[in-house]
Amino acid sequence: MEKYGKLRDLVSQLAGVYLKDAPAVTDTQILYAHDASYLIQVLQGSLSPQEQQEIGFPWSTQMVERSRRSAGATLAAAKIALQEGVAVNLAGGTHHAYRNKGSGFCVFNDSAIAARALQKEIHPKLKVAIVDLDVHQGNGTASILKNDPSIFTLSIHGENNFPFTKEVSDLDIGLPDGTGDESYLEALHQGLEKLGERFKPDFIIYLAGADPHEGDRLGKLSITKDGMRQRDVCVFQFGLDHQIPIAFSMAGGYGKEIQSTVDIHFQTIQTALQYQKRYA
Repeated sequence: MEKYGKLRDLVSQLAGVYLKDAPAVTDTQILYAHDASYLIQVLQGSLSPQEQQEIGFPWSTQMVERSRRSAGATLAAAKIALQEGVAVNLAGGTHHAYRNKGSGFCVFNDSAIAARALQKEIHPKLKVAIVDLDVHQGNGTASILKNDPSIFTLSIHGENNFPFTKEVSDLDIGLPDGTGDESYLEALHQGLEKLGERFKPDFIIYLAGADPHEGDRLGKLSITKDGMRQRDVCVFQFGLDHQIPIAFSMAGGYGKEIQSTVDIHFQTIQTALQYQKRYA
């Protein structure tokens, strides 16, 4: 949790960045992606001990509020990106949350909520791609959106990492342990090329996890800090080339040294800022 405050402190010093408090998503917006029975459980604090254990932390009113605002920040970033090209949620990326349960430190699925909210509240025919580059597969996102042809899910992740039972995204690229920069970036180029060919999105939600980095405790991949920068460049350049707005979230990051995770997240934001200025 400490990384979020450290990241915000760094971002607040960047010229050209406007920080805004995260709004909370409404019950109606949560229900775009989640079952009513699950939402009631979360709001009332009636999750069983086993359900809380799967989420990874105990229920509290603060947990509910933070989960609302984490999802609300991704939606707010998405609405700003429609106007300005690029915007960021300094948290988010809660991609293990399913329609009817939380998992892996994720209560509400911010990407699925934001994608559906954009379609229901802004542009009903908007084609949204979720580009998930957290080292863990976006299993909850894939499950929630598996029968929705208007939203494309792309996940590039460690094949042998959590979750150990994978869901089926529209495009999954599972990488072996120890994958380095060259192989990773090649897989990303191929993934984005297939995304462009098969779907032609109008909007991208990008999960910019720091956990593919070689210094991550849970990542199992071997991507250097410069490789992480090149990863971000690939995504933002793809958006710029096709004039596709991008909202992105920080997603995972569990560095052996917390500052390394903060630095990678900050590098992503610096890279995004360079591209934001170039949108028409």
